[in-house]
Amino acid sequence: MQDIIQLLPDNIANQIAAGEVIQRPASAVKELLENAVDAGATQIKLIVNDAGKALVQVIDNGKGMSELDARMAFERHATSKISHIDDLFQIKTMGFRGEALASIAAVAQVELKTKRAIDEVGVFVTIENSKVTQQEPVATENGTSIAMKNLFFNVPARRNFLKSNPAELKHIIDEFIRVAMAFPEIFFSLTSNGQQVFHLEKGTLKQRIVQILGNNYSAKLVSVQERTDYLDIIGFVGKPETAKKTRGDQYFFVNNRFIKSAYLNHAVMSAFAEMIPKDSFPMYALFIDLDPAQVDINVHPTKQEIKFEDEKIVYAFVQSAVKHALAQFSITPTLDFELDATIQHLDAVNKPISNQDKQSTASSKLFQTFTQKNQAHLVEKRSELGHWKDFYEKPIDTDFTPLSTQITSFTTTALHVDAPLPHADFLQLHQAYIVVANSNGYLLINQQNAHERILYERFSKAVEGTPISMQQSLFPVVIEVTPADAILLAALLPDLKQLGYQLEHFGNNSFVVQGTPADVQQAGETAAIEKLLEQYKHFSSDLKFSKREKLLRSLALQQSIKTGTVLGLKEMQQLATSLFLCDMPNVTPTGKPTYITFKKDEMDKMFGR
Repeated sequence: MQDIIQLLPDNIANQIAAGEVIQRPASAVKELLENAVDAGATQIKLIVNDAGKALVQVIDNGKGMSELDARMAFERHATSKISHIDDLFQIKTMGFRGEALASIAAVAQVELKTKRAIDEVGVFVTIENSKVTQQEPVATENGTSIAMKNLFFNVPARRNFLKSNPAELKHIIDEFIRVAMAFPEIFFSLTSNGQQVFHLEKGTLKQRIVQILGNNYSAKLVSVQERTDYLDIIGFVGKPETAKKTRGDQYFFVNNRFIKSAYLNHAVMSAFAEMIPKDSFPMYALFIDLDPAQVDINVHPTKQEIKFEDEKIVYAFVQSAVKHALAQFSITPTLDFELDATIQHLDAVNKPISNQDKQSTASSKLFQTFTQKNQAHLVEKRSELGHWKDFYEKPIDTDFTPLSTQITSFTTTALHVDAPLPHADFLQLHQAYIVVANSNGYLLINQQNAHERILYERFSKAVEGTPISMQQSLFPVVIEVTPADAILLAALLPDLKQLGYQLEHFGNNSFVVQGTPADVQQAGETAAIEKLLEQYKHFSSDLKFSKREKLLRSLALQQSIKTGTVLGLKEMQQLATSLFLCDMPNVTPTGKPTYITFKKDEMDKMFGR
């Protein structure tokens, strides 16, 4: 009988390995950037086209490779990092398995140019389907340039599973940031379709964090520094006011390698306990440095999941270091009795008062009010107060948009079974709830949840049919967002226009707000867009929703009347009427109840009637 077990050809074996290592363009970006770091580069440039599907190229000024090494690098398990088993437990480099380049060569067309400083000319190698198709000398700079073209060209089924360009570019940016943040002493740049997204000059860790995450963090970072015999923890955490609804700005590094650890994240969250809302996430970029023998990084193909020999000790150190940093920088609530140094330099403090100043002060009505008897409640008569009635008769702010215009007004009578009685009285409780009688008893309406449902249905109809009317901005505002958010916002522009927001791209990560919905006050456009993006990313964690659905939910939540808003009678009436004209009035888009009914017969039973 014929034997049936046989060895796989190298190209097929490499493709199988590539399924673990190279899952999308961002996977290749991570591996190539880490190789450039290991090569001792001080400048690393990443170039991508078509979100990495057409091209991923990394150019570095590192030590380069010899002609033989340039070919050997693409063999399976070929590595310069490990020569015997003990090396596996003392790894301090980024890459070490020798799988990455072989996997890339199995699923893409690769071009490599490399040259060492000691060589007169470099070497040019092209590889396709794991086979070297060309090798020749080339004139090139010291270092290495490796280009991965047409990812999954020979595995079309895998290519079909890639997401949209904005989604894939977002993954690329995430991987780029993780490497760039770990090595602030190296210059990094990222260019996408000929447009520069990042230009990160070398500097301090704080400078790198601000370069990547935005200038709003520049004065809101708290330094973390704890050094012990077992491990060192350095880095920064954001002040409590920077906490967001999403966990995007959270970075853990162990021996300069980005890791994901829900366990250590819990340590940081517990250090922030009672300082931020429970549904918020603090920013942090923390670097743990410890003996590589205490860590197993070889537990996952991406090397982002690791195991500590004693994770409880690491947890305790992380929690303690963050707590100590927050306390040291007076972030925790304390009374500060020290005088600000800038105040001590004021003339009023460091110069003696003159006789003229004394006389002027003593003759003032304010001084007499505090020094003479029976003067505490004295109100000085002033002629300027003669027109005090004008204060009440004239509008305070002609630009103020009353809340009632934000609630869609309907003339149709609500026919829902739970709807309020036509002439029922309304009562607002705790600036959060509305109580009103209906035919069966009474309703307890949550004003924010109700308004969220109303806005959601209104926005849904707008994107399906007639756009919401827009008011042009008299003075268009330019807003700047992070590169990752710029990609996200650019993808949302068409849907935002249907909803009354007209934004136009203005440079790399900038947008001009040309118009806003007609019934929304024109002020604070920057904060509104930032909150919208944050809320959108919060909903993005649920993959079952479409991009449009996430946007509708985000806008409805952002623009809804918040708890603490005082409502007048007319506004409460409009809110209730609009709610019961909705297709689904009883819940918010996320499933929270908008109102609860209390039936009369049930109340009678409670009182024995």
